[in-house]
Amino acid sequence: MPTVAPVQEPLLLSVVIPVHNEADNVLPLLAEIRTALAETGDYEVIFVDDCSDDGTAGRLALERGIAASGSGAAVRVLRHASRSGQSTAVWTGVRAARGVWIATLDGDGQNDPADIPNLLNRAFADGGPELVGGLRRKRRDVWSKRVATKIANGLRQKVLSDGCIDTGCGIKVFRRDAFLALPFFGAMHRFLPALFQIHGYRVDYVEVNHRPRRRGVSKYDNLGRAVIGIVDLLGVLWLKRRTRLPAAIIEDGIEQAH
Repeated sequence: MPTVAPVQEPLLLSVVIPVHNEADNVLPLLAEIRTALAETGDYEVIFVDDCSDDGTAGRLALERGIAASGSGAAVRVLRHASRSGQSTAVWTGVRAARGVWIATLDGDGQNDPADIPNLLNRAFADGGPELVGGLRRKRRDVWSKRVATKIANGLRQKVLSDGCIDTGCGIKVFRRDAFLALPFFGAMHRFLPALFQIHGYRVDYVEVNHRPRRRGVSKYDNLGRAVIGIVDLLGVLWLKRRTRLPAAIIEDGIEQAH
């Protein structure tokens, strides 16, 4: 008879980290996550390697073996066979996740894992939202990147009015089922607050720490991000205008929650 795989119980949290050529960052980041979530309960860490060629995969494979032996939280490594981008890496990780809640972090070490419990506390509060985004108190990037981000955030705010003044912050906590109900497209990770709101979900924000990059180099240039970002912004505006949700759904006289 064929072997039937056991049904895996859901976890409270999956931490999803997209990485590309971050060999020097992945293990220090994992150690920080374990420290930050020591009191969180059952969780897993999912690295999505977006076709790195610098040894990232090898370092993660070694750590995954250590975790599998019973040392620390489960560590899973998913690898793209071709470069697919950060949004696709996040989507890959969320689809594979066992957590009811997802926490995302950038793989460059600039997001502080110690902020995850604060975002979770806001999400778990009475009437808490389906997404809690981080707002970086003080950017630790070069001035050109800070200026470009400020301009992009101002433009997006005028067009979408989503209330998010720092959409580029990589640390977020959100419900897995809500994320998977959204339409997928490249660069969607930069518009998650607006997308959640467009589809009827609640959004809130918490101030978080931001750190300078200590290892590795940035994978993005400001001009390339600006050109692509304008196209994506127009696409999200189209979605906002075309999405119509009912005020309520009633079945047999009973109003169903949206």
